[in-house]
Amino acid sequence: QVQLVESGGGLVQPGGSLRLSCAASGNIFGINVMGWYRQAPGKERELVAVISSGGTTNYADSVKGRFTISRDNAKNTVYLQMNSLKPEDTAVYYCNVYSTYYRRDYWGQGTQVTVSS
Repeated sequence: QVQLVESGGGLVQPGGSLRLSCAASGNIFGINVMGWYRQAPGKERELVAVISSGGTTNYADSVKGRFTISRDNAKNTVYLQMNSLKPEDTAVYYCNVYSTYYRRDYWGQGTQVTVSS
């Protein structure tokens, strides 16, 4: 069993920054790719950023250059640094990890990010 606990969401003005954290706990086996997704009102859940166990990253075009994903394997934690936030970034953000051992994904509980003046 793997649990993902997210933190760091909140209300921020346009142009501001937030850092999201997602810490994994429990029976952590075979975690490799970690990522962040988001779902805005009325829209489908979309991939924001992913990071491999080796540190290779990929980003959605809409956040490239503004967001940075990173991980601390010793702490079993993945981060999303969000800079230059825009109102269209408003969404519930979910972390996700894939376990090769359990052959399944695990999801965080979601954290609300609201960008508004």
